[in-house]
Amino acid sequence: MDSPVNRLVRPAVLRQKPYKPGTTVDQAKARYGLTHVVKLSQNENPLGCSPKAAAALASVGDLSVYFDDDYPELRTRLAAPFGLTKENVIVGHGSNDVLMTVFEAFVESGDEIVMADPTFSLFPKYALLRDGVPIRVPLESGVHDLDAMLAAVTPKTKFVVVVDPNNPTGTQVDPAAFDRFVEALPAHVVLVLDQAYREYMPAHSVEGADIVKRRPLTIVTRTMSKIFGLAALRFGYGISSQEVIEVVQRVRTPFNVSGPAVAAVLAALDDAEFMERTLRTNAAGKVYFERAFARLGLTWYPSAANFIAVRIPVVAEEAYEALLARGVVVRSGDGLGLPHHLRITIGTPEENAVLIAALESLVGAWRAAPALA
Repeated sequence: MDSPVNRLVRPAVLRQKPYKPGTTVDQAKARYGLTHVVKLSQNENPLGCSPKAAAALASVGDLSVYFDDDYPELRTRLAAPFGLTKENVIVGHGSNDVLMTVFEAFVESGDEIVMADPTFSLFPKYALLRDGVPIRVPLESGVHDLDAMLAAVTPKTKFVVVVDPNNPTGTQVDPAAFDRFVEALPAHVVLVLDQAYREYMPAHSVEGADIVKRRPLTIVTRTMSKIFGLAALRFGYGISSQEVIEVVQRVRTPFNVSGPAVAAVLAALDDAEFMERTLRTNAAGKVYFERAFARLGLTWYPSAANFIAVRIPVVAEEAYEALLARGVVVRSGDGLGLPHHLRITIGTPEENAVLIAALESLVGAWRAAPALA
């Protein structure tokens, strides 16, 4: 629609649609008149947040004072496990904020950004907002096709993006194959490695910070929204060489992390017991889902995260609505570039059982419907 406002806005902005998050519990209750809803749609920690983080938030003092915008203690603490310094870390209002800042710092009109398809939806959006060119490389059996991504690199390539584990499939890249990929990546290309779910990955998986040490043009992003259960506080961070961080700091929004968030993050990093309990819950839930899916004759992608993408025998949106009507919120693959799939967060044992019971009541009827297109 033509309007005075639209005539002033950058065309790249007008071509985008607002981010569409998953359905909230209140929305689901209102839509179907439900009294109880199980939410398995946004990959949150089903155990809540660290008790230590909650206690730290409760003891936060004066809210009228700006926090130190350099965040020295927090950045030092985040860098230390990797043998790095605070100069290797940038913090943000969620890892999405860090990624947007990185794109703002580097991407110019016409720059090509190589990425998997499907992958986290904000990558093509951030590219297009900067008038960049997303180069989408189809997944191979749900996993990044690293050879094809290398082949897609040209002199115009600014970024190559790898999401490990990938969202929405939950799959991870093979570490040996990734090492070969990194060695073959041209020197002029910035490697962006999104590891929002890194803490859930098995031992000997790719560790982005190790790549940074040997390849300075690498940017790794991580978050406290998933395993640490701090999604509402919005905190993420990036790890890179000092040279890259110094450049990205120039466009970071000042005071983009609140004092309460800093207090909670520092406390959560000390709560090893909560992390271990979360990992045990996630591992048991993953096994439960896989056994149930096999019993129901469904196929799924092997997950290295806290969610599973499962193929269902109807259009994804139909399955999503049917589960929603039964009080279970998942994510439809139709909106994630993964048709005929549902992305399901691994919840508590009780939540997982509700989801499987709902699927058991639906799968037979779905199979009796016309075959998938």
